[in-house]
Amino acid sequence: MLSEFRQFAETTAREAGQLTLKYFLTVEATPEFKGDDTPVTVADRGAEELIRKRIVETYPDHEIIGEEFGATDGNSKYRWIIDPIDGTKSFVHGVPLYAVLIALEINGTVEVGCAYFPALDEMLSGATGEGALWNGKPCSVSDVETIDRAVCAHIDTAYFAQNGKGNAWERLQKAVYYNAGWCDAYGYLLVATGRAEVMLDPVMAVWDCGPFPPIFREAGGYFGDWAGNEGNINGGEALATNRALKDTVVALLSTK
Repeated sequence: MLSEFRQFAETTAREAGQLTLKYFLTVEATPEFKGDDTPVTVADRGAEELIRKRIVETYPDHEIIGEEFGATDGNSKYRWIIDPIDGTKSFVHGVPLYAVLIALEINGTVEVGCAYFPALDEMLSGATGEGALWNGKPCSVSDVETIDRAVCAHIDTAYFAQNGKGNAWERLQKAVYYNAGWCDAYGYLLVATGRAEVMLDPVMAVWDCGPFPPIFREAGGYFGDWAGNEGNINGGEALATNRALKDTVVALLSTK
């Protein structure tokens, strides 16, 4: 059954991604700004509407939560988690690193997830017990074992201090070999495919990280909060790394 859900998520993400590409690098993608000063475009709304329509058509009893249109009511054990464009700031600036994120939570645990990067045509997905795939082929995290050889991807550096985590960020960025600002879902793609060792966010909504727990479990890595709680998508922060570096990175982030 998980393979069916995974295929549905991948197919739907691709379809939504094609919708976003109609607006990418066009004047129609001029953003509005929400109350929290984050941008939203006609592409965000259109992609989420499409994804919701496909879910309702195929799984009418399932619940849905998405960034643009909130949560549906119900008591189903199945809940789809949607971010129609993760990286809207990249999208509106013509940077091709944005993604469509779709995940399926079953009985409170995310079991299926996919991240599709339309402008790059890259698909990353995972399903519990069925492996992690990058463009249809198995992928895994790196085997780098020492923090001083690790590549760390990250969001806007100002966000760390703004959210009371500036000291933790300072320790980590000084400990790693190289820091690169490949933010949003693209940074998590890099870690899951072994091209970076650490990706972190000081603030994270559930729709921003829904797909990553099963992807990283199946890729041999860690995804969770900064305290080391694996699979946590409700902690308000996020960390991905390989298994060899997990304890080191958690210790750097949690030291007062």
